[in-house]
Amino acid sequence: MNITIVCIGKLKERYWSEAVLEYSKRLSRYCSLEIDELKEEKLPDNASKAEEEQVVVAEGKRLLKRIPDTAYVVTLEIKGKELTSEGLAEKIGDLGLEGKSELVFVIGGSLGLSAEVSQRSDFKLSFSKMTFPHQMMRVILLEQVYRGFKILKGEAYHK
Repeated sequence: MNITIVCIGKLKERYWSEAVLEYSKRLSRYCSLEIDELKEEKLPDNASKAEEEQVVVAEGKRLLKRIPDTAYVVTLEIKGKELTSEGLAEKIGDLGLEGKSELVFVIGGSLGLSAEVSQRSDFKLSFSKMTFPHQMMRVILLEQVYRGFKILKGEAYHK
């Protein structure tokens, strides 16, 4: 399976980068992984709602350009469906059985995803009703995808 994470923003802190590298290395046994980081749009201090919406739309257009037409798209959204780790593993396994070998996870910027990106989504996934920094979310996502593959293979790790 080919997995791509398309996300807004670069990892700034070394500890996030190290965690991403560790899970990327672990995942290399199970899938091909690519992380596509897109630059955040500039947001003026004390931005108006209209300026915030312009940023979300601009970031959304750039995200959509990076998503192949044939990909199965999972967006990370607060209002998405919450799954257990086993549920995410099952979802990944089912997609493989359905012949969907190109899976793209999309993580928006600090202002979220545009309506256009959300509409392109095949599955809206929520890790919680809480908001997490998008840098942390990347690590959480990678860990859960890794955990999912371990569950699918019946390997020790997830308990």
